[in-house]
Amino acid sequence: MVRIGKAKCSWFFVFTIGAALMVGYAFSSPKFGRHPHGADLARLEQSPQYGGGEFRNLIATPQFAEGHSFFSVLLGNNASRDGRSAPQCAVPAVKTDLKALPPEEDVVVWLGHSSYFMLLGGKRILVDPVFSDYAAPFSLFNRAFAGTNVYAPEDMPDIDYLLITHDHWDHLDYPTLRALLPRIGEVVCGLGVGSHLRYWGFPATIIHEGDWYDELRLRDGLRVHVLPARHFSGRLLARNKTLWVGFALITPERKIFISGDTGYGPHFAEAGKRWGGFDLALLEDGQYDPRWPYIHMAPEESAQAAADLKAAAVMPGHNGKFAMAGHAWDDPYIRFVRAAGDTAFRVLFPRIGEPVFPGNPSQSFPHWWEKIAE
Repeated sequence: MVRIGKAKCSWFFVFTIGAALMVGYAFSSPKFGRHPHGADLARLEQSPQYGGGEFRNLIATPQFAEGHSFFSVLLGNNASRDGRSAPQCAVPAVKTDLKALPPEEDVVVWLGHSSYFMLLGGKRILVDPVFSDYAAPFSLFNRAFAGTNVYAPEDMPDIDYLLITHDHWDHLDYPTLRALLPRIGEVVCGLGVGSHLRYWGFPATIIHEGDWYDELRLRDGLRVHVLPARHFSGRLLARNKTLWVGFALITPERKIFISGDTGYGPHFAEAGKRWGGFDLALLEDGQYDPRWPYIHMAPEESAQAAADLKAAAVMPGHNGKFAMAGHAWDDPYIRFVRAAGDTAFRVLFPRIGEPVFPGNPSQSFPHWWEKIAE
């Protein structure tokens, strides 16, 4: 019996060591990126947004509501999901040939979730591209809805500017970016995100890391303003080592606002006042939850943000591809339309891949989600 007990202990020891080695190997994968260190970290520490070893929001922003924590949310997530968190059939999409779009006309194409392709002032811009089948470090989590992955890296034309709002998995996708690397001209991102990109092979010379309120004057009159968001960052357990941002893209003809992931806050009204309104606002509207009300907006808050921005038209995003919260998959559409009511801005809900023309004030889209609702 003693020998049997020793054998069991030996096998348990071998299993534990093996499991630890496998976990260590998985977490050493380059997809986890690399936090700023050395001279890069010293540079970030000069930011007014940085203190106590991390970046901070402009206003108090707990990650979770009182009584909740990362581990309680993780354990209770499945139990809290709505039974309709994913559609029962494929999400409709249109595969527009992005390489064939005429560069003289401004256009925005939603690629699902928070990924966008746009032609603006003749420049090809790509925002937060995620073409993987899942938005997580492992394929067990956050799998894309059927029908939503119609675009792949090879479908993208050469990109003048890649914009990255922050380093969460559903916005900064290692396989997608590695595949796109040969076709990226320049990158604009928040402070610290460049450390991930350089680690993945992006030349330091093409990366522009911006702090909140920085202005980058790029070619042919395109100006990119790096703006505050109300959120957090991190690709594993470490938090807030890189900066989360939104953008205002300004050309002589057009003004476009990109919220990135954000809770509601005064930064929307500030941007609306500063630029006197926007032709189009790409606003987050999805993945909200009562357990984290400060870092994502409910649809009613997204509609209020659109009004604060004085936007002529709004494309609500951060929905339609992944289920990362407990709400029904079509709840962001239903509630935003209801909240918008008879407001001054137009609400645009294109299908994935369907072109939106900011210069066309009469363009509209049907409520396509109603045809696949249960």
